[in-house]
Amino acid sequence: MSALRMHADEVDVDLDLVRRLLAGQFPQWARLPLRPVESYGTDHHIYRLGEHLVVRLPRIGWATKQAAREAEWLPKLAPHLPLALPVPVALGRPAAGYPFDWSVCEWLPGDNANGTIDDLDRAAVDLAAFVAALRRIDTTDAFPRPPGGRGGPLRELDEGVRSSVGQLGDRIDGPATLRSWQESLDAPAWDGPAVWVHGDLLPGNLLVVDGRLSAVIDFGGLNVGDPACDLQPAWNIFAGDSRRRFRAALDVDDASWLRGRGWALCQAVSALPYYWDTNPGMIRQVSHALAQVLADSRSHWH
Repeated sequence: MSALRMHADEVDVDLDLVRRLLAGQFPQWARLPLRPVESYGTDHHIYRLGEHLVVRLPRIGWATKQAAREAEWLPKLAPHLPLALPVPVALGRPAAGYPFDWSVCEWLPGDNANGTIDDLDRAAVDLAAFVAALRRIDTTDAFPRPPGGRGGPLRELDEGVRSSVGQLGDRIDGPATLRSWQESLDAPAWDGPAVWVHGDLLPGNLLVVDGRLSAVIDFGGLNVGDPACDLQPAWNIFAGDSRRRFRAALDVDDASWLRGRGWALCQAVSALPYYWDTNPGMIRQVSHALAQVLADSRSHWH
């Protein structure tokens, strides 16, 4: 829920502040109805503005470049992709005691993908088509990927993963987690061209209308790098037949599959100790992903 503080240095936001920001910078929208949107997203406060708009305000410093990056890149990517993307409408500036850039986007209808997809096999094909289309987009003028950014070598994440597993203690199966992680680390590295990756294809960043995937949101992890990064939905969303269908639709080799599983594991074990007490929705989601990763790993150990 938006009201939870998830970060020690999080910026507090309330309706009055959002109204003051709108009145000062976008007075044409200042009188529209405004209400907080319940979300277990970790980077932004989100407010529905009237019928057709949404205001996104970073909670914390690391999320502050996202508004400008989405405004620049989403209009370039959207025409090539088979699912809807956020449409940035305006970029707000720090004011009224709020320290970060913020954004207004078009409201995209739908529920997140937690338990709302009618046909997981069809969703696997739909999401694979999105990932494949994203990979095909020209990367010539792409920004450089930062160290540790989504789509980089898993080795960059090794220290953080081991630290998180240590912090979690007996809340998870640490030995099995580290064994699975080592398998991903040992997989051959990506040696093909860097491609566009969303980097955060979790259920909370996928929208579903009438039981079918409709949109992909939250491009804060957008990068160019190893395409295996975007295989995370195999363990976050799919299982059994739908997981196999997702893999087949993207024609994933064994090494990429192991690296993708490593990304899913890394994201889960990084989030678990950080959000354990503050974000039950996120904890449910990443606990499920880790359980799927370990079940998949164990099936190959026996």
